[in-house]
Amino acid sequence: MRSRLPLTAGALVCALALAATGATGAAAGPSGGTPGGGPDLRAERGPQHTSDGQPGWRAPVVPRLLAGLPPTRTDPTRSAVAPGVTLTRWAEVDARGPQQFSLLTVDPSVPGVTLDYAGARRISGTATLPTLLSPAYSGPGTVAGVNGDFFDIGDTGAPLGTGRDRERGVLHARRSGWTSSFSIDKQGRADIGEVALRAKVAQRPGWTITNLNSPFVEPGGIGIYTAAWGTTSGYRVTSGQRKNVRMVLVRGGKVVRTRAKLSSAEKIRGVLLVGRGPGAKALGTLRKGARLDVRWWLQGGPRMAISGNKVLVRDGIVEVVDDREMHPRTAIGIDRDTGEVLVLVVDGRQTWSRGATMVELAATLIDLGADEALNLDGGGSTTMLTRGSGGRLGVVNTPSDGHLRQVANGLQVRYLPPGG
Repeated sequence: MRSRLPLTAGALVCALALAATGATGAAAGPSGGTPGGGPDLRAERGPQHTSDGQPGWRAPVVPRLLAGLPPTRTDPTRSAVAPGVTLTRWAEVDARGPQQFSLLTVDPSVPGVTLDYAGARRISGTATLPTLLSPAYSGPGTVAGVNGDFFDIGDTGAPLGTGRDRERGVLHARRSGWTSSFSIDKQGRADIGEVALRAKVAQRPGWTITNLNSPFVEPGGIGIYTAAWGTTSGYRVTSGQRKNVRMVLVRGGKVVRTRAKLSSAEKIRGVLLVGRGPGAKALGTLRKGARLDVRWWLQGGPRMAISGNKVLVRDGIVEVVDDREMHPRTAIGIDRDTGEVLVLVVDGRQTWSRGATMVELAATLIDLGADEALNLDGGGSTTMLTRGSGGRLGVVNTPSDGHLRQVANGLQVRYLPPGG
């Protein structure tokens, strides 16, 4: 971890006093006021920062003379979670307020260490992170993990982007939009970039498949739903559209059902195709008994992948511009010099930890050594678990909801001793 120069206690007091009197805005507190008792200046609804959609606390305006001052920082506490996996925790205070950080440093080159996708038993379902990381869901050897992709929190519960599990294969993905992902390739190298759905129908090469097990099918597109999705979701996957839609069920490589009405709560046995507009018209050309071979894979062929919503850092350069909304944050970065994966959690929406803006999050990851970084879901979803001295997984941060939220998926860190 790259160090930052601390402020003296006296300078910090002066800095915070000046910030409090000179700022035109302040971070809104959880009860509707601000930590200093000022007015509630919550930001209006803007780009999606979290699945819960809550407005973030607004970052206060900092006087120019304080803007370049480094924060004070507690001495970091480090603990070995497993070979190649270390937890570091520290707190900082700057002119915007206090922050609490938890960092997992993972070395995938250490024998026995792997990173993987952790998901619910069905994609259109959620569970708390301890459940997702339990042996019943994710197998043995989990030593740490964090929450993962943004998800359809108000409806289906399904993740919005890409997901590939080492054992279960490709679970969900989109052809475009929400494809920024963290992945591990076949050689074990970590990467952050676009991982999109690729799919084709052998008998209809001109068709465009837009979604696999997504909360909704793109307008005009065709989506694939498999047994991993769970049960059919009716018009929820067409965003309420009831006209110009069609579903086709394929089993054993043949069409066994085609209809213009979407079913609900039926177990999916086979491959279900759902079309909207032109996609529905294309599906309407099929007849029962017709041969149909549907294949799908992920761009680049990664071993595992999980999406976020924004690339924070690319080639060591900050890629985001939002320095206004502060939220609890979860992010993942890659240090190209060491090959280490950096998994960072910043607590937020609490008086003792204000959260971070997107720009602050990116800058922190660069400061820690990240050359590439991706923003994962935040807000009340932000959760980090590590294995303690007793061998059990425990929450190491303080989720802002005051309890563990049910989430769609997570990132799993596993250690299994070689030859064990």
